[in-house]
Amino acid sequence: MSAASPVEVEPTTTPDEITVPAVPWVTIVWNDPVNLMSYVTYVFQKYFGYSKKKSEKLMMEVHEDGKSVVSTGSREEMERDVQAMHEYGLWATLERSE
Repeated sequence: MSAASPVEVEPTTTPDEITVPAVPWVTIVWNDPVNLMSYVTYVFQKYFGYSKKKSEKLMMEVHEDGKSVVSTGSREEMERDVQAMHEYGLWATLERSE
């Protein structure tokens, strides 16, 4: 029985062909003096499909910290989420995640 000899394999991609994944973007909802905490919780449940517990946690971040990251994804997805938050009457922005 003989041992297998090592085989040199050519790489299938060159360093120039390797793509770096896009930096994710985030949707931030900001505190405002207009919307009730119960309404903000409702919006997070309705639009994002979050549980009541998660929605309340995010709402409390908005209330206590002045803002909360409520979703992450591609720029296009976050633009859609920001627009939806505006349609619900919430103040939201998007930015690159770090």
